[in-house]
Amino acid sequence: MNLFSRKPMTIISADEALPGRDVAIPTAETHFVNGRALTLDVPDGMEVAIFGMGCFWGVERMFWGLDGVHLTMVGYGAGHTPNPTYHEVCTGQTGHNELVRVVYDPSIISFDELLRVFWEGHDPTQGMRQGNDRGTQYRSGIYWTTEAQKAVAEASRTAFQPRLEAAGYGAITSEVVEAGPFFMAEDYHQQYLAKNPSGYCGIGGTGVTCPIGVGA
Repeated sequence: MNLFSRKPMTIISADEALPGRDVAIPTAETHFVNGRALTLDVPDGMEVAIFGMGCFWGVERMFWGLDGVHLTMVGYGAGHTPNPTYHEVCTGQTGHNELVRVVYDPSIISFDELLRVFWEGHDPTQGMRQGNDRGTQYRSGIYWTTEAQKAVAEASRTAFQPRLEAAGYGAITSEVVEAGPFFMAEDYHQQYLAKNPSGYCGIGGTGVTCPIGVGA
């Protein structure tokens, strides 16, 4: 998903960001895998978790088949430009990250278990890149939606660092910040690897077993 050879490696300020638009960009109406309505609405009793782990195509595939996950979608967040397009995000001039939004039933799958997928599913030490994908839109991050999620995410980051060091990795660069507006990506990005099974996926895990049970 690397469209440009040179990408900003620092997050642009709000004053410098592209202006965006007042209306949402068109996207898919239903989830390609499970057929549910692709909406930002959250059913009663369910919660939302949002992750940045690099290219969102492969990241979404990690989550949509998990027992207890009701809905996944890809989009843009943690930036400045309202309702950005993919091409705008790729310039680095919006401040956004490529994100996956996971709606899940906490009575079936816990936030701890989702964090396990997050930590083991990518390298959280690479700063503004993931593998060969470089730019601020590929940064690692956990975007919490409740104070409880914030506490568990921060504890899990602390717990995972020694395991990474033991495996020869450096310091975690993942940001743990409150979720802001989430802007759904274009139709063709939603569940991309289900529509294109041989499509590119630059995500590779750390191979480190996550010591989470933090909070459990």
